[in-house]
Amino acid sequence: MAWGSGKWSLGRALKGLIHQAEITDETWEELESSLLQADFGPDVADEVLGSVRDEVHRIGTSNPADVQAIVRDTLEEKLAAYDPTLDLSARPAVIMVVGVNGVGKTTTIGKLAKFVTRAGRSVIIAAADTFRAAAVEQLTTWAQRAEVPIVVPDQGGQDPASVAYTAVEKALAEGIDIVIIDTAGRLHTKAGLMDELTKIRRVVEKLASISEVLLVLDATTGQNGVLQADAFLQHAGVTGLVLSKTDGSAKGGFVLSVQKNTGIPIKLVGEGEGIDDMTGFSAPAFAAALTT
Repeated sequence: MAWGSGKWSLGRALKGLIHQAEITDETWEELESSLLQADFGPDVADEVLGSVRDEVHRIGTSNPADVQAIVRDTLEEKLAAYDPTLDLSARPAVIMVVGVNGVGKTTTIGKLAKFVTRAGRSVIIAAADTFRAAAVEQLTTWAQRAEVPIVVPDQGGQDPASVAYTAVEKALAEGIDIVIIDTAGRLHTKAGLMDELTKIRRVVEKLASISEVLLVLDATTGQNGVLQADAFLQHAGVTGLVLSKTDGSAKGGFVLSVQKNTGIPIKLVGEGEGIDDMTGFSAPAFAAALTT
């Protein structure tokens, strides 16, 4: 992850504290400002700030250089409170991927397919975003890169649920381990489109249960990501977050707000444009990337 590659980053801000002679009120003001700039949001920023101040008091340090490590440990502890494990125990394990337009959902699906095939699982993709022909074409390209089969609509505008159903049928018939279902990139404010997700789930569950509903969030989203997660949780039963576009972003603190407000864990992290650019979520690695 390259959270610090922008002009500003929490890590750079924390390193700036080292040049202070000792911890003062200014130290805490700068830390609070830095947390807010990193999109932690007021509530989580206050919570983190309070935890860091308590730890500084507990160990009795007056050295500003200690603050960076304490912030990292505090973030790691909060992030580690949620289980990032993908539930892929069912056969087939059905994964729905949801998210608003422009978050990198199509590339995420291609990377996810490659990620699970590297673990020795067989995969099939369902191109259930039938509203845009370009979406099907793009997803087909990523399926080819991942070297996995894909079920596409028979015609434009086909019922998305029927495409998903066909893919799960094929998985059952051919013993394929995992089905990844694309859904139309949609605004979380559009109730009609959100209801389509409920229909896909209802139709697919006639054949197999949904193992995971992964919400893709652009790492540069900021606090709007909290609103997106709330809406998708209501309509799609989101079970995990996938952070996309982490390369080149100096922010990312909003995910703590998402987890705090919804209880939804981060499960995967994507960076770069390559087919192999996806990893499982690691609280230590994520906290370190945010603070260094």
